[in-house]
Amino acid sequence: MQTIALHTKLKPGKEAGYDREHAVIPAGLDVALREAGVRSWRIWRDGRDLFHLVEVEDYQAMRAALRDHPANIPWQAKMAELLEVEDDYSGSDSGIKHVWSLP
Repeated sequence: MQTIALHTKLKPGKEAGYDREHAVIPAGLDVALREAGVRSWRIWRDGRDLFHLVEVEDYQAMRAALRDHPANIPWQAKMAELLEVEDDYSGSDSGIKHVWSLP
């Protein structure tokens, strides 16, 4: 199991729209995330900054599985309208570098 931290940023004025879209995500996307190995995905928002904490079996495999998934494509199109940088699923990112944990 991997724990991945991510940081994304909203376009100015898109905070309410982002919160509204995430009040309930589409059922098909929920299924797709779980089938791709996601066990938990939590998001915090501070103004336009978004901080995600993802618990997933294999982050890179999850991204590959979702890249062309029919439930994810329309969701990513909605998110592209809200986020400063669109996620095109082409990279091999591994999230924010982990620096320290309290043992």
